[in-house]
Amino acid sequence: MEFERIKKLAEEIEKGKFEDLDLRGYIENTILKPEATPKEVEEFCRKSAEYGFYGVCVNPSFVSLARDSVGKNLKVISVVGFPLGATTTYSKVKEGERCIRDGADELDMVIHIGFLKGGEYKRVEEDINEVVSLGVPVKVIIETSLLTDEEKVIACKISENAGAKFVKTSTGFLGGGATIYDVLLMKSACSLEVKASGGIREKDFAIKLIKAGATRLGTSRGFNLL
Repeated sequence: MEFERIKKLAEEIEKGKFEDLDLRGYIENTILKPEATPKEVEEFCRKSAEYGFYGVCVNPSFVSLARDSVGKNLKVISVVGFPLGATTTYSKVKEGERCIRDGADELDMVIHIGFLKGGEYKRVEEDINEVVSLGVPVKVIIETSLLTDEEKVIACKISENAGAKFVKTSTGFLGGGATIYDVLLMKSACSLEVKASGGIREKDFAIKLIKAGATRLGTSRGFNLL
């Protein structure tokens, strides 16, 4: 791939000035912190529904609570194999099944980073495909901060071959976060949609990520962005 060309385009977007956007339809307002209480999650979800975001992203144990809190007003997204991705495919599938049964509309799964970096691409694809087979849209978190550019491209292509709907930049738990460059790179590497996630704290940056090609934004700062 033309990494230098993508880098230059990222620099242009970084320096650019763009018109204001209504971000609500892009935002998956996220509460994944381990210390979040049921009351905090419920209040977060209800407030998110009032703001009219695309959806809320919660840990698996809070899916039913989130579903009850937002009704049919927002999508409920949950996470699988989060945040390390190194659990078994069986565990990811069972976790996904439970999330769907409790009311999740979409699943964000973490790629098996060790298998990817070890060149075991078939195992990575099978891992993703098993979760995709559950029948809801799947976003594959490739954890860009831990990958080389070449590995990012490979991860995107594997995700596409496995039937995922999105590739997602990061969990936000393992360092790094969304960058304009990575969104451009991921968008160039495959035909999947891109969810930018991790470190999205300012509206200007969020808009630039969208201009780079992101169609969803995962952020715990959704209220602040608006």
